[in-house]
Amino acid sequence: MSQSDDSYMRAALGLGRRGMGQTWPNPAVGCVIVNAGRIVGRGHTQAGGRPHAETVALAQAGAQARGATAYVTLEPCAHQGQTPPCANALIEAGIARVVAPFEDNDARVSGRGFEMLRAAGIEVLLGVCTEEAARDHAGFMKLQTMGRPFVTLKLASSFDGRIATATGESQWITGAAARADVHRLRACHDAVMVGGGTARADDPMLTVRGHGDVRQPVRVIVSRHLDLPMMGKLAMSAKEVPLWLCHGSDADSYLTEAWSGIGARLLPCGLRGRQLDIVSVLDALGAAGLTRVFCEGGGALAASLLGENLVDELVGYTAGLAIGAEGLPAIGAMGLERLTQAPRFELLESRAVGVDVMHRWGRRL
Repeated sequence: MSQSDDSYMRAALGLGRRGMGQTWPNPAVGCVIVNAGRIVGRGHTQAGGRPHAETVALAQAGAQARGATAYVTLEPCAHQGQTPPCANALIEAGIARVVAPFEDNDARVSGRGFEMLRAAGIEVLLGVCTEEAARDHAGFMKLQTMGRPFVTLKLASSFDGRIATATGESQWITGAAARADVHRLRACHDAVMVGGGTARADDPMLTVRGHGDVRQPVRVIVSRHLDLPMMGKLAMSAKEVPLWLCHGSDADSYLTEAWSGIGARLLPCGLRGRQLDIVSVLDALGAAGLTRVFCEGGGALAASLLGENLVDELVGYTAGLAIGAEGLPAIGAMGLERLTQAPRFELLESRAVGVDVMHRWGRRL
């Protein structure tokens, strides 16, 4: 492995990130093709999951792909789906060398793509930028191994961890720059998820705004009884932007029929006590193909996710004001008695966003 291998792979990873939130259930892959020290082809998986990154990059490279090196952020597919295998496309284009971080853990691929390349006389180098690639593909790989999506929990709060005053006033604790950054994060996730209480209190739209023509994330509402406003923004836009409702089996049949009738997708989930079982909710979302879910609250849903150790990444926006103990806490009761029971996260990033501070934390393994 050379320094240039590392540099070109980072360029491919940057391309792949452009597809985050747009390619599910396929992974967001990037590809760079280099011939004689010059990039001749670039590509990333397109919206909806195809064409794949390799196909886009090979089309751009044309005849210059012959004898070149392809830097791909995940093993080229080896199975016939809606498109031919990318491993075949690389072979037919005359690629001489393929560089990748690691094997795809999808059982349909899992080493077979590299086997096809080697059998065709193509040199294969693995182990380049593995940590960065693992972070980028964490959602896709978690879906393959655990059947659940990667979960990012976002909390926007006052300095003392409150999301509203005692009277419920919450708009706006954080500034315009932080709110714009949240739209950026929504755009790179497959779905935005909130609890029924948040949907009732805020009547949110949960769409991406200010980021061009993007594939809108699925709006997921976790509501046992489906007691949501039928004339609210979510209901009125259900036919235009995907709306999925996770509910209990005891939800009123009238409500399930009403929501289904206006275009919502209904996902029945199991119960744990008087609440929906959050593990069952994530299993249902995984079975539906989601790889990355962005949870925006409320407090009870956040507590459920944290309590079951289901949060992979925490993103906090902290404002420079204090509301006091009578304010609404960002996270509901978790029933912890000892600090050792609390889920721990490691700081990945911290920066100023307008007048607020953004801090991003990864789950400690």
